[in-house]
Amino acid sequence: MHIHILGICGTFMGGIAMIAKQAGHKVTGSDKNVYPPMSTELEQSGIKLIQGFDASQLDDKPDLIVVGNVMRRGMEVVERMLDEKYKYVSGPQWLEEHYLLNKTVLAVAGTHGKTTTSSMLAWILQFNGKNPGFLIGGIPENFGISARNTDSEYFVIEADEYDCAFFDKRSKFVHYHPQVLVMNNLEYDHADIFDSVKDIQKQFHHLVRTVPSKGLIIKSEGEKYLDEVIDMGCWSELYTVGRKDGLHAILKTPDGSNFDVYDGDSFVYSVHYEATGTYNVQNALMAIRAAMYTGISAKDAARALETFKLPKRRMELKGCVNGVSVYDDFAHHPTAIELTTAGLRARLGDNKRLVAVFEPRSNSMKLGANHEKLAQSFKHADEIFVYAPSNVTWNVKELESQSTKPLHVESDFEKLVDDIVKASPEGTSILVMSNGSFNGIHQRLLEKLK
Repeated sequence: MHIHILGICGTFMGGIAMIAKQAGHKVTGSDKNVYPPMSTELEQSGIKLIQGFDASQLDDKPDLIVVGNVMRRGMEVVERMLDEKYKYVSGPQWLEEHYLLNKTVLAVAGTHGKTTTSSMLAWILQFNGKNPGFLIGGIPENFGISARNTDSEYFVIEADEYDCAFFDKRSKFVHYHPQVLVMNNLEYDHADIFDSVKDIQKQFHHLVRTVPSKGLIIKSEGEKYLDEVIDMGCWSELYTVGRKDGLHAILKTPDGSNFDVYDGDSFVYSVHYEATGTYNVQNALMAIRAAMYTGISAKDAARALETFKLPKRRMELKGCVNGVSVYDDFAHHPTAIELTTAGLRARLGDNKRLVAVFEPRSNSMKLGANHEKLAQSFKHADEIFVYAPSNVTWNVKELESQSTKPLHVESDFEKLVDDIVKASPEGTSILVMSNGSFNGIHQRLLEKLK
């Protein structure tokens, strides 16, 4: 079958392309911006890429068009697809109908931590000989690719609540029909498609409704909005991580890189790994419990974490120049920012200088959702720099007066880089947070620091 994918260079759609290619299909695709690393990964897989969305790309008459959620009515290729009655589906629907029905699906949902928890779970299964397939919204360093197809019955998927396509406004995850569902947390996000947290809860409950009675739902202790989702109805086994009568952890180091796992009163294993932050300890516990569904013991699951590597762009050290370290992280929601900076602060200790740098790039941030929580989310940093590009619709400058720490808002990118370097003497750690490339700021900082 010839499958043509519109919007192929996003992590999710690129992952679908690789899975389809590995499954034996002819795969082509197009995107507005075809650039590395995804373009390189796809082309090395033998997938032909087309720049742009002109109508002529359908001259080859594909058997099926898979439509990404970046596509809109009015685009040439979309109008030709509709006018000439090509067969088309969304990416999540293609996964459901052509792939996931034959798999035991382990899905990880939540506002924060999906990529890390999915990567942990996939690695635990791999370490213990399960050879899982996976589709993850980042690149897990243990594997070096974001998606793969295997002959294993197990498939790990990052379950995103974003919508499917212009013709299917349900959340992607309603198509996945998992046997195991991990729900990390739930907060208001994606302000471009959801009006309130209740709208998101409704989608999460649609997902809960798809888990079979013999399946397993795992959630965190103390998550009010998730508790309310479960209260809407639950027909599967429910397991809450973090309770003293079940899987829980006792920290052995303040940064969370070393912790003991307990199941009730029974000691399981002492984990020492490269991740930091109490939130990652919680992610690890949920990954352990999900892996246990496949027959892996809690001890063997915990042991696997010692060789776990964080996904790219999750507290990734980009370089160290003249005693100044530059880190990259995907955090773009106030809660994620606070947890990420707290984790690095715990690792550094109170006497090391931490400079936080943030780009409000997500659709929610550009629209101003949760911006009232933003200034205080940087409280673990010593100094903060916030970039204010022209496409942000709210007054970012007001953060300066809301912060209890020195906070600078800058709309000139070159001046931003210069000011960060001036504020970073030897011994400083610079933590850059954005869900985009941020104009290549990491390399620019390393060059300036020289």
